[in-house]
Amino acid sequence: MALDPDTFAALIDTVRRYVAERLRPLEAQVEADDTVPDAVVAEMRDMGLFGLSIGEDYGGLGLTMAEEARVAIEMGRTTPAFRSTFGTNVGIGSQGLVLAGTPEQKAEWLPRIAAGEIVTSFALTEPGVGSDSGAVATRAVRDGDVYRLSGTKRYITNADRADLFTVMARTGDAPGGRGVSAFLVPRTLTGVSVGEPEKKMGQKGAKVADLHLDDVAVPVANRLGAEGEGFKIAMRVLDRGRLHIAAVCVGVAERLIADCVAYASERRQFGKAIAEHQLIQAMVADSKTEALAARALVLETAAAKDAGTDVVLESAAAKYYASEMVGRVADRAVQIYGGAGYIADYGIERLYRDVRLFRIYEGTSQIQQLIIARETLKRGG
Repeated sequence: MALDPDTFAALIDTVRRYVAERLRPLEAQVEADDTVPDAVVAEMRDMGLFGLSIGEDYGGLGLTMAEEARVAIEMGRTTPAFRSTFGTNVGIGSQGLVLAGTPEQKAEWLPRIAAGEIVTSFALTEPGVGSDSGAVATRAVRDGDVYRLSGTKRYITNADRADLFTVMARTGDAPGGRGVSAFLVPRTLTGVSVGEPEKKMGQKGAKVADLHLDDVAVPVANRLGAEGEGFKIAMRVLDRGRLHIAAVCVGVAERLIADCVAYASERRQFGKAIAEHQLIQAMVADSKTEALAARALVLETAAAKDAGTDVVLESAAAKYYASEMVGRVADRAVQIYGGAGYIADYGIERLYRDVRLFRIYEGTSQIQQLIIARETLKRGG
């Protein structure tokens, strides 16, 4: 159920001011330290950001997809690491539980996820399994009242801090996704270990690491859904996650455009502000037009999802277009700033690196193209 308009407007205003006044001044520090300050994490907990998508019955804000997208756009106006701090709790780390969890599973985990008391992660990717997500090799073998999980998961967001992992593992010999099941795996179980965080091109402060499972005894009660339903659950989770990421891309693009306009209005060349030169204006115009188109697509698709419409195609299209769009906007931003855009002091080069990941995670652009084509053919146009 949607928040009443006044309450939601107050939430958006609070997030917008928090981003502008608290988070943006910390961007250089987060880049240098490669970590989000503990005080900021605590503030996000107090604001309820860890429970945006979790129902009020479990202590969350229970936002609709359209409302969540609006919050994600606001959070996109600062370094993506801040959003990533609570992003897995809101999205891929919790939504399998929201969509397919039993009442007992939800009661045990969701209140703590919504409160930010625990951090969640989604473990699908493996060393040999990326875009071909149905080829999961991690095994889960039934042994009485437990499943024994063995395998390695790679590039798992927030794995360094996660207390609970949604793990996709193969429980049968059926080919592709039909043999994959989903499990809730607490970090405290014997045999669970996490590797060192990877060194990355961008998005400093948001960590990814390997998850190792060495004959981990996971109670049967921790399975999400029936055996063989894991891949279906994962795809439903990613439908929502793709819309969220698309919304973040819109926010980053809008921030980049605002920064470019401010810089171009002050920077002078050939006796006038560079904003008065038509070729600069063309880059601003292209960026603004594409950002507006992405925003419209994201919000329209989010509203359709809230109405119960199948948005597999539209979510893929939103993620594909928005992530490619923000890459183009970031590239133009570097060009508008000129040499300054290549220097760390202005932050443009940092965002240029940060946005590159959006075209890869939660499904590469090429995977989105395949989904869009498949669904378009299925629908007959």
